[in-house]
Amino acid sequence: MKQPTERATAKSVQNREQELNAFLDKVASTPPRAKGGRRGRLIFAMDATLSREPTWDRACQIQGEMFRETAAIGGLDVQMVYFRGFGECRRSKWVNSADALLDLMTGVRCRGGHTQIDRVLRSALSETKKSKVDALVYVGDCMEEDADGLCALAGELGLLGVPVFVFQEGYDPTAERAFREITRLTNGAYCRFDASSADQLRNLLKAVAVYAAGGLRALSDLSDKLGGEVTLLTSRLTSAKAGAKAEGGPG
Repeated sequence: MKQPTERATAKSVQNREQELNAFLDKVASTPPRAKGGRRGRLIFAMDATLSREPTWDRACQIQGEMFRETAAIGGLDVQMVYFRGFGECRRSKWVNSADALLDLMTGVRCRGGHTQIDRVLRSALSETKKSKVDALVYVGDCMEEDADGLCALAGELGLLGVPVFVFQEGYDPTAERAFREITRLTNGAYCRFDASSADQLRNLLKAVAVYAAGGLRALSDLSDKLGGEVTLLTSRLTSAKAGAKAEGGPG
């Protein structure tokens, strides 16, 4: 009985590595925002329905640490969006400190209800039409809506240049199909995580936020500190930039 279990474990590790590599490749191909003196703007959206309650506090801590990494480079404003319960979907004011974001997060408790990803995407569209949003990060575990409708909204975000980075908790195949298509349409990236990959999630969230706020130089500094998958991402971005220069593209 031991051998099939070992094979299954090895396959799971291999699949996770493949997903990580695909995610890093996608982030590496996403250009950093144009620097025009303004601060970066990132929407952080979360599924706060009851299925996420067991890992909610842990997720809040991880997401708060993501924001702290950008404080040193002083270039990121974050808006939190979450849904839960019966038709409840809220968005916060824009904040520019980790403490303010953590205060918002820790005040939220999970409630039973269906997903409202539609409202998250519509909110992002509304915000970026007022003032450019540089990225949308979404963390959730399932999808209970019309996938075609979500993809239509994602296509609009893609046309406006807003990449969506989706982090899926668990292994819901219906949600995965929809999430992958949303990230494809927006030139974003998808990555799955579970309790055993919390550190990986933390580091990838930090990398996305830091890259959005400060570009490759800021990500290189983070890479020196964290190593691992962040170093891999930095290496790929550096290689891509060198390749562009060699072909006569923009440096």
